[in-house]
Formats: sequence, C-alpha cells, structure tokens
Amino acid sequence: MTETSNHSAQRLPENPFPDRVDGSASAVPPAALARSRGTDFFWVEDLLDTRERDLLHRVREFCDHTVAPVANDYWERAELPVPLIEGYSKLGVAGGALIGPGCPGLSPLAEGMISAELARGDGSIATFNAVHSGLAMTTVALLGSDEQRERWLPSMAAVESIGAFALTEPNHGSDIVKLETRAHREFDGSWTLTGRKRWIGNGTVADIVVVWARDDDGDVGAFVIEHANGAGDPEPGYAARRITGKAANRAVWQAQIELDEVRIPADHRLAGSRNWADTSRVLAKSRQTVAWEALGHAVAAYEAATTYALHREQFGRRIAGFQLIQDKLAHMLADITGMQAMCVRMSQLQQQGRAAVEHAAITKLATASGARRVCGVARDILGGNGILLDHHVARHHADIEAVYTYEGTDSVQSLIVGRAITGISAFV
Repeated sequence: MTETSNHSAQRLPENPFPDRVDGSASAVPPAALARSRGTDFFWVEDLLDTRERDLLHRVREFCDHTVAPVANDYWERAELPVPLIEGYSKLGVAGGALIGPGCPGLSPLAEGMISAELARGDGSIATFNAVHSGLAMTTVALLGSDEQRERWLPSMAAVESIGAFALTEPNHGSDIVKLETRAHREFDGSWTLTGRKRWIGNGTVADIVVVWARDDDGDVGAFVIEHANGAGDPEPGYAARRITGKAANRAVWQAQIELDEVRIPADHRLAGSRNWADTSRVLAKSRQTVAWEALGHAVAAYEAATTYALHREQFGRRIAGFQLIQDKLAHMLADITGMQAMCVRMSQLQQQGRAAVEHAAITKLATASGARRVCGVARDILGGNGILLDHHVARHHADIEAVYTYEGTDSVQSLIVGRAITGISAFV
C-alpha cells in the first residue's frame, strides 16, 4: 500500500496542472488528487479494526489509482464505466454492513467510511454503490425471507448480478406515498406489474430490479423483477430508457421504466414488505449511506483546493500563504470535521440499533448542505480553473447537486427533523 492513514503526511505532486485528464498515461497522477494533510483531523480512521482499516485502504488505493485518473473522461462522455464497476466488484464491499449470505458484514462505521471514500474518488461510482448495495441489496436483506436472501444476495454481493431500486415515479418524488404502480395477483398466484418509474439508478443495466407497487388490497410491497438472461434480454413488458442530458453523476445511468403487465412468480414479492413502514426502514438505512457520500465529495473538493493553493502562484507567492485562502481552507476543514462527527455518531447508533429515521435525516440534511458549501468554496479558490474537469473540483461541484436532491431533498429532510422536534407532521 502507498498510504497508511488519512492523517499521514502526503507528498505533493510535482506537476498538479496537466493540460488535460483523459485517462491516458499522462493523466493526473493519484497524488495530484491531493491526499492532503489533515483531512481526517480527529483520526476517525483509528476507530476501525485492522481488517476494516485494511479494506478502507484498499478502496482508497482503488479510487486513487484506478478511478480518479479516468473519472473525468467517463463523466464528460456520460459513459457507464464498466471496467471500474468490475474493479469495484473485486473489493468485496457490496453489501457493506449487511448480515446475509455472501455479504461482508462490516460495521456501520466501516461501511460509511467506504461510501465516503468511493465518493471522494467519483460520485458516479459512489452512486452505483448506493443503489446496488445501499438500496437494492438492503431491501432484499431487510425484507426478504431466508430463502429469498439465499437466492439473490450472494450474486449481488459478488456483483455478478447488478441491482436497481424502483420507487420514484414520474409524477411522484417527494410524495411517493401516492404510489401509482400496481401489482395484480393472478389466479395462479403470480403477479403482474403495471406502471412507470423514473430516476431509477442502474435501471437499464440491472439484473435484479426491486419494484415498489400497490397490490389489489392497496398495500405496498417490494417485487423483484429478475432478468433471467441479464439486462440485455429483459422480461416481457419491461422497457427502460436511459435519462440523458444530466449535469451531475453523468457516468452512472438512471432510467425511465415502463412496466406493461410484467409477469413475475408468486415468490418474487419480498416476504417482509407489507406497508410504507417497511419502505421507510430501507430509506432510513440508505439515507445514512448518502450522508457519508456527501462527506466524501466535500473531502475531495477540499483536498483538491488545498493542493492547488500550495502550488498556484500569484503576485510572486503561493496563494496558500494568503490569509483569505487559509481562512477558507480552515472553514472548509471545520465543516468537514463537523460532518464527519455526525456521520460517525449516526453509524454508532446504527450499530446499537438506536438509529431512527430522524437521525439519518438530520445527518443527510447537514452533510448535503455542508458539502455543497465546501465544494462551492473549493471552486472559488481555483478561480477560472475551478470550472475545468482537470482539477476534479468541477465534477464534485456538479455531482453534489445530485446528492443534495436524491434520497429526499433538503426540504424533505428538514420536515422529518421538524416532525421529530414538534411532534407535528407538516408534510401536507
């Protein structure tokens, strides 16, 4: 390994300003992504055990040496980074803290720190992980029967099967309780699914799609569409169209899905999915992952800005020596450290079985807005270079806008927290 911890002294690159970053041999060296001094200011990494710390370092090395040098190119072309997904599959992190067949069974803290590390490398890869592991696998693990977990989790943990999570609809995002997709029970016990879904990560490439729908009694359930021959040969009645024109997370694909009486077997309804409370269990868990993701984006932007400031010269001196720049960096690090502390405590509560939906909501509320602020300051420090992909800040600055919105917007999180404060629901 080339690094030992977040708070070790790092060697700065000799040439942090290449002409372009295109994934070739002349691309930005990993050191130029600025594993800068002091990011883990309170040495949170020391809370991990040896196995988890080694895994975190392996993920970090993957992000620095494999993901970051090509991330800008995939992002600019809006191309799914298949080789990077193959590399991700070999890390053994899919499933995170889930306890189930084939799952790594990490601590919630290790799972969160790995999610942040993936986001530090690239938001699209982090989002792929959040959808596949944090949503699809989590739904199967939390709501599936023992037989269903044995059937689907091992191949998903090995990333031999890619998962998707289909909840949001074209007309229902924040008000998804008005879910329109229907699951009709046939005479032979099988189900037919009819409806539309939108913003479904991995929806065009997934092998296993968890679809949320109302049954004939009006109850909400999770139904698994399994493409027997892979995403290239989907089930009859399943049509997925990739959403184009995105200005964030461009290298991970979301889909508009049309379901026209898609027939699935009787045992493809997850046994523990009966109502919205079951859906909320999954979303509370996934919001925790997204909160860590936001932290990862902030760390990446801060590190890039620090490295830039230590090399960029104006008026005959490095700008890192200017009081205004040091003030900005100090406030960025203070934001990051505060966000990190909230994430750590949230993960500890999860480990103890005490994490509630409001804990995930307030953490996501704080980290998404904080990361947005940190990325904005980083872009400012880089001046005109801040809008160039070469320096990586522009990509994180754009991608944090997606994180700020998905898994519940800033306003939705505030209403969840407000309900916990007052005991009054203000959603309607």
